[in-house]
Amino acid sequence: MRLKIGTSILILATSLLLAACGFQLRGSGASAMLPFNTMYIDPTGVGIDLKRRLARSDATTLVNDRKAAEAIVEIISEVRERLVLSLNSQGRVREYTLNYRVNFRIKDNTGRELRPDSQVVVQRTLSFNESQVLAKEGEEATLYRDMQSDMVGQLLRRIAATRPWNPPQQLPAPSPALAPAARQ
Repeated sequence: MRLKIGTSILILATSLLLAACGFQLRGSGASAMLPFNTMYIDPTGVGIDLKRRLARSDATTLVNDRKAAEAIVEIISEVRERLVLSLNSQGRVREYTLNYRVNFRIKDNTGRELRPDSQVVVQRTLSFNESQVLAKEGEEATLYRDMQSDMVGQLLRRIAATRPWNPPQQLPAPSPALAPAARQ
């Protein structure tokens, strides 16, 4: 009984300590808020997962018409590649590097760029053994799914860091009383 009470106290103390330091799960809190009320996202590959993740939030509404959106996320390209990382002494592949690269840009509904062409790259290392080809193919597919989930998170952070375009304010004309002093 004494052990259970000690464990409960330890868990309670850890929870209070984490709450006191301002700890928040990634994607929670005010920083997860997107600066746009309505968004259009290209319905391709990672764009579909991005739409699914945004559909769960109440802050931003996804629209099907580009003209009705405050922000348009265009997926320019999405590339998956597998590169040889290392070879064994017989010259056979020992490890691969998996790259998942997405190029995107964000525009407003008038066509003005809010974020110019940007690239996000996610990498993973895959060990390889030719006697386990089927298992390694399954592992590769799992890694790519995990990479796509990471990619969606990174894209959301980039979108959250994008600010809507505000036209420049006109500066007031200098007052005549200050004009002579400026000439001296």
